[in-house]
Amino acid sequence: MSRTTPLFVTPLYRARLADHAPAVDADELAASCFSIAEDDEAGQQWCEDNDFPGYTSYASLTDLPWRFSIFADVVKALDAHVAAFAEDLAFDLGDKKLRLEDIWINILPEGGIHTSHLHPHSVISGTTYVAMPADTSAIRFEDPRLPMMMAAPGRLKDAPDSLRNFVYAKPQVGDVLLWESWLRHEVPMNMSEDERVSVSFNYAWG
Repeated sequence: MSRTTPLFVTPLYRARLADHAPAVDADELAASCFSIAEDDEAGQQWCEDNDFPGYTSYASLTDLPWRFSIFADVVKALDAHVAAFAEDLAFDLGDKKLRLEDIWINILPEGGIHTSHLHPHSVISGTTYVAMPADTSAIRFEDPRLPMMMAAPGRLKDAPDSLRNFVYAKPQVGDVLLWESWLRHEVPMNMSEDERVSVSFNYAWG
């Protein structure tokens, strides 16, 4: 009897930020993101210079947990989530830990997109979601084998997620998504009139 065995799994971790302490007030986190964006002139200028839609603190504020206590609480919770995901991945970390490398705010307005990219210098990347309007865009993940599939037929519309070339994950406010940093992903155009707000981050090893 024949048997098909899945190989080389691409894992995606999904949980609620509140599953690990300390508790983070969602309204306070959202208000902090908007307040920081309003005051961050360097970040605003970077977005303007680089035609970046909306706002990101990626190129301007590298010390959010030090500046704002609510982000210190977010990081404490994320540390626990990342440790759990690393265990799921069977990582042999030796005597080194996965540590936060970067954390930044994203505010995506109507019509804004984050084009396809990956995070090559990190081990685990992820996002926690602060504001997700009902009709805003999901995050799209790309099968890392796709460039090698030049002659392959397409997949059926009802193919399971594990066999799709692209998978859309629609998170809710308070969710945390984690993935290995080599996984290519993007945020399609925000079709909502309201802003889509998230906090993204990278963890490195050692």
